[in-house]
Amino acid sequence: MGQVQERIEQYADEIRAEGVEGDKLMRLSDTAAKRLRESGAIRMLQPKQHGGLEVHPREFAETVMSIAAMDGATGWVTGIVGVHPWELAFADPKVQEEIWGADQDTWVASPYAPMGVAKPVDGGYILNGRWSFSSGTDHCQWAFLGAMLGDADGKPQMPPVQLHVILPRSDYEIVEDSWDVIGLRGTGSKDLIVKDAFIPTHRTLKASEVMDGTAVKAAGRTETLYNMPFSCMFPLGITSAVVGIAEGALACHIAAQKDRTAITGTKIKDDPYVLYAIGEAAAEIAASRAALLETVDRFWDMTEAGKEIDFEARAIGRRTQTAAAWRAVRAVDEIFARSGGNALHRKFPMQRFFRDAHAGIAHAIHVPGSIFHSSALTQLGGEPQGIHRSMI
Repeated sequence: MGQVQERIEQYADEIRAEGVEGDKLMRLSDTAAKRLRESGAIRMLQPKQHGGLEVHPREFAETVMSIAAMDGATGWVTGIVGVHPWELAFADPKVQEEIWGADQDTWVASPYAPMGVAKPVDGGYILNGRWSFSSGTDHCQWAFLGAMLGDADGKPQMPPVQLHVILPRSDYEIVEDSWDVIGLRGTGSKDLIVKDAFIPTHRTLKASEVMDGTAVKAAGRTETLYNMPFSCMFPLGITSAVVGIAEGALACHIAAQKDRTAITGTKIKDDPYVLYAIGEAAAEIAASRAALLETVDRFWDMTEAGKEIDFEARAIGRRTQTAAAWRAVRAVDEIFARSGGNALHRKFPMQRFFRDAHAGIAHAIHVPGSIFHSSALTQLGGEPQGIHRSMI
């Protein structure tokens, strides 16, 4: 168990209780955010020179799973906000200093989806747009946003070029009433609006260079951590949160079933069909965890050895990661269907794990179609094109 996980475990009961509060607030509670900050959870992938821990990504994933098993939303915010320091590590040193110079616990929100346009001007860009799903944004002071490179009229250039732009809280508005949802309510994944914000060039990266590893090489980063593929690191925290939510649901289910007697009068311990379902679900969730972590370990070893992780390997890695999330959530469905009517009560956590798990696979990183297509086509000797190369 890593040091962050050890620190956060001592507050497990508190984080579970704060999950109820976050569900009502539709954002992470101040107490939950404080515990994450104190534990160093968001600094796990942050450079050491800026107070980070630079842990192995497996340790990051395992910590996210552990927190998500306590409360899905808290784990989700850890996984998403916690991966941003990884990319910031190979951004311009000037913006690293702007963000972490005064406070190494400054958090950066997102999303990376290119929902705005950056029009080139002298020294940088003028940014406009509206972005959805900025998880944990109430507790962040900066944001990483995806944007399309614009022309002189502010319209996206063709062929399209995508940027990752970094801007302070003063340059964007959080839309308070934009996150009223059925699952992962406590993540506070609200909309952001940017109007005519100036983004200096040093606060930008080309998305294609982030994804193909050019940006980290240009920055001179030689650490294994920062040379890991973007298509492995970016989804890692998100899928780890989903697996952790499934583990939390399983633990919740088992605790509730130990002394339960069904309406038929049969003790759950004596019902072979429910016992089989519990065993199968536990095996599926464990398989999801193992598959996700095995990919991370293997990619780490290859990166450390200086070996190329080619498109086929990355596509298979994404297939494994996406399948892990879906497998874990299907297992949650099986146990929820056998949890009895009490699982529906809002006063019990089972219903929140169920809602959070399904919300988790709605993230774009878990859409399986193009990923499964690309991995299979590549193995058959084909050359995926267009959307089938996206995020691989």
